[in-house]
Amino acid sequence: MTVERITNARLPKWLLGDAWPSSAGQPVLADLKLAGGRVESVMPVSGAAAEGAWNVNGAPVLPGLVDAHTHLDKTFTLPRTGRVRPGLLGAIDAMMTDRMGWTPQDVHERAGRALAWAYEAGCVQVRTHVDWWETGHVPVAWDVMAALAEEWKGRIALEQVSLVKLTLFQELAQAHKFAAQVKAAGAHARLGAFVHSVNWAAQALRHVFIAAGEAGLDVDLHVDEELNPQAQGLVETARILRDTGFAGRVVCGHTCSLAVQPEAQALATLDAVAKLPITLVSLPITNLLLQDAVTGRTPRIRGLTLLKEARERGIPVLIASDNVQDPFCRVGSYDPVEALAAGVLAAQLDAPFDTWSESLCRGDWLGRTPLAAPSLVGAAADLVVFTSTDAWGWPSRSAQRTVLRGGVALTPSNERPLP
Repeated sequence: MTVERITNARLPKWLLGDAWPSSAGQPVLADLKLAGGRVESVMPVSGAAAEGAWNVNGAPVLPGLVDAHTHLDKTFTLPRTGRVRPGLLGAIDAMMTDRMGWTPQDVHERAGRALAWAYEAGCVQVRTHVDWWETGHVPVAWDVMAALAEEWKGRIALEQVSLVKLTLFQELAQAHKFAAQVKAAGAHARLGAFVHSVNWAAQALRHVFIAAGEAGLDVDLHVDEELNPQAQGLVETARILRDTGFAGRVVCGHTCSLAVQPEAQALATLDAVAKLPITLVSLPITNLLLQDAVTGRTPRIRGLTLLKEARERGIPVLIASDNVQDPFCRVGSYDPVEALAAGVLAAQLDAPFDTWSESLCRGDWLGRTPLAAPSLVGAAADLVVFTSTDAWGWPSRSAQRTVLRGGVALTPSNERPLP
């Protein structure tokens, strides 16, 4: 079913701009015209609905979703990994054992199923990290992700990041080799590393940026995924960027240690980050499960970064699924709205739809192009209409939705029928 017009749509404040009219403190509902697979115009509703328009009666509407940090290579392995020691390092050990049996067919089937879930949820862009723990060969999952990126082209823009142990960058020559191998995968590939206090090496981190800069690659790091106030990954990343003038965009996932550092120290780090081309990604579901995890004990400390403080400083903040049904996270569904719902509760986020839904839609925050004010006009008519909720309750009751791709409805709702 092709949709040419949507009326009485509730768009978020972050997408509308200050000039958009409001009523009783809420944005006036919108009328969207679609043509040629793109959004032709977005105007405040005035008068009766046009004939043939899909009247969504105030349903929340978002642009296509972005899942900015996932692990497609690990996905759906939970049933075969057995008992897992609590915490991040225990999950890593379990995954290392399972990975020994991976084949291209196994990875392709699991990751392909994950992408199908993301597509149904309304994702138009997915970034996946790929375990890369050896120097001698390219991991089997790396080439599978490159193949999937080609297979899903036009439906999901799949990006892949090399998740390399930081210590493997100790030698600059090896760092250059990693960068060359990542570069060979294509423009959708990024250089990445796992930065943690158990493998901390400041010079190795510097080599990541030297090699990425010379290869023209952006960088995406797992940083300080721990509740250790001594963790140095994020603050050292900021220092290296200042020293080197690295020209790409840097994405830092997790940064959980900020939450346990002295307030002045954590905020000083965020002040430094705010001056640099750094995007933060928070993974509420996985980190709530992994951090402060001890068998038989209720966690006292939650595994989130300082979301509100980062956003207040103008730092781009994205929220994503991370691991799904593997030793790191037994739940999940490749629906970033579900991840945000966990973050809303754990971090007490105000105005989830009007403010924080932006963290699910800004794919430009992952790239090196200058960040611009978002706009639907002229963009692809890839929209998600949450047909069973409203802007006050969202993301509750958000599972039922209608996904449009190029103006064509993939999953029509039974509650607000299409014309």
